[in-house]
Amino acid sequence: MTTGTFADRIAALTEIRATRPGAIADAAARRARRAVLTGADGRLMIVAADHPARGALGAGPDPLAMADRRDLLERLCVALGRPGVDGVLGTPDIVEDLLLLGALDGKVVIGSMNRGGLAGASFEIDDRFTAYSTAAIAAAGLDGGKMLLRIDDDDPATAATLEGCANAVTDLAGRGLMAMVEPFISRRVDGRIRNELTPEAMTRAIAIASGLGASSAHSWLKVPVVEDMERVMAASTLPALLLGGEVSADPEAALATWRKALALPTVRGLVVGRSLLYPGDDDVAGVVDAAVEVLR
Repeated sequence: MTTGTFADRIAALTEIRATRPGAIADAAARRARRAVLTGADGRLMIVAADHPARGALGAGPDPLAMADRRDLLERLCVALGRPGVDGVLGTPDIVEDLLLLGALDGKVVIGSMNRGGLAGASFEIDDRFTAYSTAAIAAAGLDGGKMLLRIDDDDPATAATLEGCANAVTDLAGRGLMAMVEPFISRRVDGRIRNELTPEAMTRAIAIASGLGASSAHSWLKVPVVEDMERVMAASTLPALLLGGEVSADPEAALATWRKALALPTVRGLVVGRSLLYPGDDDVAGVVDAAVEVLR
């Protein structure tokens, strides 16, 4: 589905879903896949778009920025079309929309797996696997799966999330697929989950995440930039990708922190969502190109 205006193409998505749902599997089967995961320089530039399925719709000052699916898909297509962008991270609904739009040929596609810890919910730390399974990732011809691991020492639900992530890492490794683990040490503050972004907390989180599963052969980490990154990243030999987090009020400063962290030997790229898709000046192409320049 590549003809017509973007609005026409978006409108056609619902018609296809209602009358020809098998077209999604057909599009997945036709998708041209990359021969290797990383680029020639061993790096990866991934655009993240799995926030809505956890009920996290805000970006910058707009609490519902990601609620408009047509707008989000258009931004994703712009980002994926820029030189140097390797692929996307998303839940099945978004990945399948992009498949039908023909935006994923030759791209790395990582399926988001555990979205059950809804933002702001009383059960938020219970990050159950409610999106992609390993079997579904393999069946769709995707390149790996991503999981969120928030460790709250005071919440017993953490144990189930640890077990679920460990099983997913094992299953993905058994199929030769990337397991992207995003670990945090977390705790409740005034009833809300907050991630501890200290060097000590991230070092502990990385150490725990690195040991998940029966094999770490295909495990990657997705980590924030914190202070003393050299010491933090020394906690593991796993390749790591930097996450973007919230939309920065100072994009140049954010680029500078990424540039410094990307010089570390285990840091192999970026997984950035809202910072790229909803920049302050709304120039998606421009901010994506700037991030690619920092990476490459």
